[in-house]
Amino acid sequence: MSSQIPQDLRFAESHEWLRVEDGVGKVGISDHAQQELTDIVFVELPEAGRQLAAGEACAVVESVKTASDIYAPAGGEVIEVNSALENDPALVNTDPYGTGWFFKIKLSDAADADKLKSPADYKSQIEG
Repeated sequence: MSSQIPQDLRFAESHEWLRVEDGVGKVGISDHAQQELTDIVFVELPEAGRQLAAGEACAVVESVKTASDIYAPAGGEVIEVNSALENDPALVNTDPYGTGWFFKIKLSDAADADKLKSPADYKSQIEG
């Protein structure tokens, strides 16, 4: 099954996505990642105010199969978390690029986003 890949995102090797608007990045996991995890039953999010380095483990997603660390695709300060996931973690499965986002980060270095994969490069990675 082919994964949907929005063209306005950048991707980490570890399947997190980043959508940047006005210096703020919204972070989630890719459609491919949620398909691999299957039914997500719990999401542990970072605290608002936490400073993250790019590549730092900062959240955990648990499915019926496994638990996986989620890594910050860029460095900065967590300014908001998606509290809807506490009551409905399945949003990550049903809408990974929309209502299933994890947290927002105020980027400390906008160049971090440029180091991530383009949608085309990410598609090559997952279809490789």
